[in-house]
Amino acid sequence: MARLPGTNGPNAETELPAQRVYVVAALCLLLGLFAGYFLLGKSPGALATRSRNAPNTAGTYNGGHPALTLEQMKQMADVQVSALMEKSKSEPKNAALLVQIATIYQGAHQFQEAASYFDRALEIDAKNVPARTELASCLYYTGDADGALSQLNQALKYAPNDTNALFNLGMIKYRGKKDPAGAVTAWQKLLKVNPNLERKALVEQLIAEANATKE
Repeated sequence: MARLPGTNGPNAETELPAQRVYVVAALCLLLGLFAGYFLLGKSPGALATRSRNAPNTAGTYNGGHPALTLEQMKQMADVQVSALMEKSKSEPKNAALLVQIATIYQGAHQFQEAASYFDRALEIDAKNVPARTELASCLYYTGDADGALSQLNQALKYAPNDTNALFNLGMIKYRGKKDPAGAVTAWQKLLKVNPNLERKALVEQLIAEANATKE
């Protein structure tokens, strides 16, 4: 799902080193990540509006250059997380480490693996709203829209006005559950509690689009 500009990641104190972010971002770009990544998000796992078509895992990119397959992306992610996993063995209650691992897998489109690590982190730190919102994104990408909505609703119990949770709640209701009325309700609340939202025009456009489908 999308992360609006200026918002923090799953754990602001555990951002990935620049080199890792570059690798993950490059992988996402090669596979043509969801439209929301470019419109709204800055994190490797940003979602929001998923593109009409699934990522082309065996296609080409930019003039014929071969794209990485999901298996190749997984292998690269496995290398990226190896040191973190080793460290987590001695620090099993370190939620920040688990979030880092989850974020790397998420950026490599390994959403089931990412979801499992976000879930483990939340068992330790249940009130980590950004991590719960990212877990919802991963669940949605694996086809579990109901599970994603459940996680977002839980996140909003902890932080009723959370920007990303409200935005993604609307997107999943609209795209995943074909519930434009529910989506509009979420987005209207988003604009109400964030009157100076940087991407206000885009949210208003989505509201207009959703309202049009109700007619």
